[in-house]
Amino acid sequence: MDYVIFLYLAVVIVVTSSMVVLLRNPVYSALALLIMFFHMAGLFVTLRAEFIAAVQILVYAGAILVLYLFVVMLLNVKQELRYHPQVLLGVLLALTLLTEAVLLILYRRSPVQESSVALAEAMPEATGNTEAIGNVLYTTYLFPFEVASLILLVAMIGAVILAKKDIYAK
Repeated sequence: MDYVIFLYLAVVIVVTSSMVVLLRNPVYSALALLIMFFHMAGLFVTLRAEFIAAVQILVYAGAILVLYLFVVMLLNVKQELRYHPQVLLGVLLALTLLTEAVLLILYRRSPVQESSVALAEAMPEATGNTEAIGNVLYTTYLFPFEVASLILLVAMIGAVILAKKDIYAK
């Protein structure tokens, strides 16, 4: 069942990533990128990395994609009707990567992997992934975390001041 879920997520990621490059309308390209980001988060969930999946959705799908859409809307990019000359090379590379992924899935088990799977199943899971990151972040790395938040706050205040200066200058 895990392989079926992985195959679904992998196929959707490959198809939507190709659509990001091949679609000529930047808004449709951004929507395909959004679908790809959510399926990447699903892939992280299947790997039991819930924190990285949440960060994937919050940072990439939330912040980076919105920033991309704002830039596209502000620039008013004109559409071109012809394809890029390297589309054939991109399709060839995508098919090569897809073939490699299928071959990896078909020949997925080796003796080293079998022993590592048995070892992972034998070890008890003490805490969750997100809980372990939270414990380390708020105990060992509390001071660097707070310094980083202050630097980001200063940068945000500076950006607001610079943006307001341009508004009042006109």
